[in-house]
Amino acid sequence: MRAGVRRALAILAVVLPVAAGLVYLFRPQPVPVDLVTAAHGPMEVTVDDQGWTRVRDLYVVSAPVDGRIRRVDVRAGDAVTGGAGVVATIEPADPSFLDVRSRVRAEAEVAAAEAALALADAEVARAQAELGFARAELDRAAELARTRTASPRALDLATLDVATREAALATAEAERRVRHHQLTTARAALIDPAAAAARAAAGEAVCCLPVTAPVDGQVLRVLTESEGVVTAGTPIVEIGDTGDLEVVVPLLSTDAVRVAPGAPVRIVRWGGEEELAGRVRRVEPYGFTKVSALGVEEQRVNVIIDLTDPPGRRASLGHGFRVEVRIVVRASDDALMLPAGALFRDGDRWAVFAATGGRAELRHVTVGLVNERAAEIRDGLEAGTPVVLHPGDRVADGVPLVARTGG
Repeated sequence: MRAGVRRALAILAVVLPVAAGLVYLFRPQPVPVDLVTAAHGPMEVTVDDQGWTRVRDLYVVSAPVDGRIRRVDVRAGDAVTGGAGVVATIEPADPSFLDVRSRVRAEAEVAAAEAALALADAEVARAQAELGFARAELDRAAELARTRTASPRALDLATLDVATREAALATAEAERRVRHHQLTTARAALIDPAAAAARAAAGEAVCCLPVTAPVDGQVLRVLTESEGVVTAGTPIVEIGDTGDLEVVVPLLSTDAVRVAPGAPVRIVRWGGEEELAGRVRRVEPYGFTKVSALGVEEQRVNVIIDLTDPPGRRASLGHGFRVEVRIVVRASDDALMLPAGALFRDGDRWAVFAATGGRAELRHVTVGLVNERAAEIRDGLEAGTPVVLHPGDRVADGVPLVARTGG
């Protein structure tokens, strides 16, 4: 018996440590997790997108007439005064070149006009001669009437003839002036660019039309800088007041329907160190199609935002600058929040893993506001409860947990 007992004790002495070691090795290990705590605080749901600034009232100054514009001296950033600041000067355009047929025709018209003027001169000379004869006849008739040699009717006829001849002379002189102007017009058709340059070099005056700024402001962009021929309506410069800016954001139509006029806006990543404040003034009622960088057609709607900060805080902003905006569509001043990565779907309900007593506890929660960073918990969780962040496949209800420490 003693030998059997000793053999049993020896076996137990070997088996028990091995069994204890196996139990230790295969016991459930705590899952290392990152923990976050539900806490109260202000929460916002925003629509984020990119937009650009623009001057509220933009004026495009264009050429009022056809002509040759002189080189524009104003530059972008120059201040101008409405009604007095000259931004451009327009001269008459040079005449076009004449081909052989047009020149022969113009020369023939000049010759015809010269002949017509000579004919008009002859008509004036004849009318002057007839008027002189009629006046002499009137003098003789008047002398005979005084001596009662001629009848009063003869005197009246002589007077009528003088008046008729004076009217004929006036008609002939008017006709001569008409022919003179026709000759000037015909000669003008022979003026070509070379002749016009020669006349300008000789000091003949060239009329000009100054183009002035319509309002006080700054030159934003010079659209026509070099000298050249322009037509009426050609844009020359853009003028506006950079102290009166607004922001235009082309939102997706599915986001635009969530935005209401008066919604607060934060302007971020505009280049300054601090955010700028704004407010939605208008959501335009017309949508348009825009192709994204990936080639996808998107329906966009322009949202117009007023900047509410003083101009001094955004003095470096100008027309057409890119900005990023966050439009607040919903907000809560005191919401119980969790990072969005702590929530997951359990069937058709939201759930989290709370760390209770070192173990994971599955809890179903009611979610309110949700943004890209956090979610509002309205029911199912208390403030200060530690919750597993980004739970993996190893985390399940009742699994022991251990919080990760350090990096």
